[in-house]
Amino acid sequence: MEAAMDLMRRMPPGSAETALNALLTLLPDHSLDLLSQVDLPLQVCMDKENRKEYILCEYNRDADSYRSPWSNKYDPPLEDGVVPSEEMRNLEIEANDVFSVYRDQYYEGGISSVYIWEDEDNGGFIACFLIKKDGRGTRGYMQIGSWDAIHVIQVGPEDEGAAHYCLNSTVMLSLTTDNKHSGTFNLSGSIRRQMSMTLAVADGHLVNMGKMIEEMEGKLRNSLDQVYFGKTREMVCTLRPPPEVLNMRLPDS
Repeated sequence: MEAAMDLMRRMPPGSAETALNALLTLLPDHSLDLLSQVDLPLQVCMDKENRKEYILCEYNRDADSYRSPWSNKYDPPLEDGVVPSEEMRNLEIEANDVFSVYRDQYYEGGISSVYIWEDEDNGGFIACFLIKKDGRGTRGYMQIGSWDAIHVIQVGPEDEGAAHYCLNSTVMLSLTTDNKHSGTFNLSGSIRRQMSMTLAVADGHLVNMGKMIEEMEGKLRNSLDQVYFGKTREMVCTLRPPPEVLNMRLPDS
């Protein structure tokens, strides 16, 4: 299992689903662990009743159906599908509205979904915030690209006006550039981080979760810029230095 997870951490997001299916065939006894721990690129579906798109994941899935955060109904229809309590559903509706504004401000588009359900083990609840942004030739030389962000927050029960929050975040990035000077270039990868905080709930859980997600996404963007783009730029410039560098000459001694 450890070797399988190590392999999946090194797979590009575009090949993750194929690799996971192969591992499920090789390790059928670890199927539940693999499906619960491996994050795949997010898929999108349309809520026909509300004419809004929503994101599919393991957290809104029951059997082969997925629950829409807009209508709270499963597609394909499922009579005994699990739905959140009235309290959790009201919080889920508010979270989707707020997160849509956050997505528009930070991502200038894309799709977001929030799913919230009770945590029977510790008496609190769990919230899953999802963002998917695809781009095709919209910026510079980029031909196609995608950004998938998954934020899962476990919220403990309130104790003396405070609650403990544990955030697990995963970002999957994939982009392809194409121009006549450098040719086709593909860059993809994923990064995962965790954060835990105990915060006062005077302003509400949604405010606390939003602040944690905003802080975490800033850290993840900086890490991606340093690890993926920074290292790639260093390697490319070392192997294929720009013409102006090649034409430089050391001064005569």
